[in-house]
Amino acid sequence: MTIISDTHSLSRLDLLLHHGWSVEAVSGPVPDSISGRQIPASVPGSIHTDLLAAGLIPDPYLDDNERLLAWIGICDWRYSTLFRWDGDDRGNTELVFEGLDTIATINLNGADIASTVNMHRTYRFDVRELLVVGANTLTITFESAIRYADRMSLDQGYLPHVNHHPYNAIRKMACSMGWDWGIDTATVGIWKPITLSSWATGRLDSVRPTATVDGDHGTVVVAIDLRTEMDAATRLTASLGSVTASVDLEPGQSSAELTLSVPDVERWWPRGHGDQPLYDLDVILTSDEERLDSWNGRVGFRSVRIDTEPDEHGTPFTFVINDRPIVIRGANWIPDDAFPHRVDRARYAERIDQAQFANINLLRVWGGGIYESDDFFGLCDERGMLTWQDFLFACAAYSEDDDSWAEVEAEARDNISRLMPHPSLVMWNGSNENIWGREEWGWGPRLGDRDWGLGYYLDLLPRLVGELDPGRPYTPSSPFSPDRTDGGEAYYPNDPAHGSTHFWETWNRQDYPVYRSYTPRFVGEFGWQGPPTWSTLVQSISDSPLTPESPGMLVHQKAQDGNVKLIDGLVAHLPLPDDMEDWHWAMSLNQAIAVGVAIDHFRSLAPVCMGSIVWQLNDCWPVTSWAAVDGYGRAKPLLYAIAHSYADRLISIQPRDSALIAAISNDTDEQWSGEATMRRLDLDGQVLASATISATVGARQSLVIDIPVELATAGNAAREVLEVRLGEIRGLWFFAEYRDSELGAAQLTTLVERVADGYTVEVTAQSTVRDVALLVDKLDDHATVDDQLVTLLPGDSVVFRVTSGELADPQALVSPRVLRSANQLLAGTSAAVAG
Repeated sequence: MTIISDTHSLSRLDLLLHHGWSVEAVSGPVPDSISGRQIPASVPGSIHTDLLAAGLIPDPYLDDNERLLAWIGICDWRYSTLFRWDGDDRGNTELVFEGLDTIATINLNGADIASTVNMHRTYRFDVRELLVVGANTLTITFESAIRYADRMSLDQGYLPHVNHHPYNAIRKMACSMGWDWGIDTATVGIWKPITLSSWATGRLDSVRPTATVDGDHGTVVVAIDLRTEMDAATRLTASLGSVTASVDLEPGQSSAELTLSVPDVERWWPRGHGDQPLYDLDVILTSDEERLDSWNGRVGFRSVRIDTEPDEHGTPFTFVINDRPIVIRGANWIPDDAFPHRVDRARYAERIDQAQFANINLLRVWGGGIYESDDFFGLCDERGMLTWQDFLFACAAYSEDDDSWAEVEAEARDNISRLMPHPSLVMWNGSNENIWGREEWGWGPRLGDRDWGLGYYLDLLPRLVGELDPGRPYTPSSPFSPDRTDGGEAYYPNDPAHGSTHFWETWNRQDYPVYRSYTPRFVGEFGWQGPPTWSTLVQSISDSPLTPESPGMLVHQKAQDGNVKLIDGLVAHLPLPDDMEDWHWAMSLNQAIAVGVAIDHFRSLAPVCMGSIVWQLNDCWPVTSWAAVDGYGRAKPLLYAIAHSYADRLISIQPRDSALIAAISNDTDEQWSGEATMRRLDLDGQVLASATISATVGARQSLVIDIPVELATAGNAAREVLEVRLGEIRGLWFFAEYRDSELGAAQLTTLVERVADGYTVEVTAQSTVRDVALLVDKLDDHATVDDQLVTLLPGDSVVFRVTSGELADPQALVSPRVLRSANQLLAGTSAAVAG
């Protein structure tokens, strides 16, 4: 038993009930080796990780263990513990459950105190009359989430969804039941803390500070919900630095509001736009100068709105922070583990480090996962990483019956109140693809006139955001096309010209150059699949031989016709290899190229298009997916491609109206000017045509340069490349697809040197070599490299910095299976490297 107490408080005592737990199977197809056993359990935890820690099941992430362990999800499980309570005179004692997954019956000392049906909310129960001095028994029995969801899907009636389980019939993390990148675990357990909380006279229930700023003057309006005894006079005090406000409460008063006027504040800015000052806010509840309860958090002073005022191009979707339009360079975020209790602050920090490395400035928390933790949002606050949080409705229709409505309201109130203090949070979003899905996926005739969730998105959720988090933007769904202002027929909910859009025909049915045919205002989802890193692949799949379609590979490919789409998306650009390592490199490279093409195009459209959010940053297990960071936390080539395309300064060459333009993006506070040089070269480095013009790109501005026809027209497309350079930044345009070009074998010289934390690898090209990469995880699965996908023209050099332990053979860093390039994949070339 662990005790948490506020050392300044005489009237509240919190005991964490995290120790001494065991779990046993109650019913279902339990193996004989587990039936009847009391198994040690962890809190926070889950049944899968408890069984794994006890050595009773294999790792669910490996091979086909997902199928072998499917029995776990259709069993009922009971968690039990004994804890001591020594009694006290505080008068009120409550059991507080921050997260029960999901269908739980709670019993204390033989008495059922509650049944819960929602993974996403906190429950608090008065148990003082049930406690005994000495040993107390607490049990929580979890019903199978699968069986419950199946039963509820009948009670609620048919509601369309996109999975083999009716995840929309239960308030549980949707991707826990599988997704087109996710493992089906349907786990149960105590996934967040349990506390026995005793208090006297009064306690705080929620504290909701709304910070606004005018010039350098800040205002914090602190809304407080609380519990106080009917005969107690209490006082609330809020403090930020030297600024303090207090209010005396009437006995039994349950809410109050305090206003702090704070001079000379510094504004909180997104990363890349300024600093992220955070101010400590303290709220104290007292009675006769006795400290009863307290709350501490941090606030940041900034304004946020989304500009959707119609213009000549349609309807924008522009984030405006502190009155500055922000170009969003974003990525979608899913739960970082299929068992989210395993994601601690250090792991969040590592993943956000990777997002920062990729020049990402916004993470969208997707609606099929969880309301993310305070650790996640706190780190984003500190680093200026903008966030948006979806409410948890994804790719499905949802019941609006009275019970469902009440649960949704309770979870929304909990999580809006918990997350609203974070300045990094700049938008709430009602659902993922549900409004579009009803239009696009044939739900209408199936649903008839039945409710399907729209009441949540247009009524309940915006009303709760307005009440609990005033001033924070809200949208009903992503994608989202705002209402017309001229009273005409509503826009299609995924219209690229109006609001935010998702692009999935590109990947599912169309090749990635099709991205360039769109002029969106904002892109909320788009992406391309690729395998995990090689070390993750071979550590999670033991197939022998390992092939693209060997059994384990197919288990770890969840997308419908995923491998076929990988092939179809490759062969127009690169030959399909027969060798497995070449296949892995080709698909990894093609994923990176596809997403780079999309981002470069979207950025070239600014300020018409003011942002994109790639699907997706991370994975929850080792799988072939759209992620840039695989399920074991390793960066795929895609992460480097995103870093290149999301760089503060970017030059990309784009086809426009049968011509070529150079799009120069300057997302910095400094003007970018100089002589822009344009050269058309052959693959041997000979200059065939050139031009120079003066270019000035203002701060946070873009510039488009028309490429002269003599530079934009190749004499021999298979052998020529166009380069546009401004200062140290350049953009390249190859006139032919990889497979149609005359790229030869990679002619490279290399130099490997040992340094303090790893190695430097200098690579110099004697020929044109495209997309040079070091797949260092093949030699050390903990190794990282500072760059990938560097194209070298003849005479160019690059120095890669590898962070690694000492390698037995450092020269293996430049072996053909580690030092990769696109040249290696083309027919008639080899993986030649000159030492």
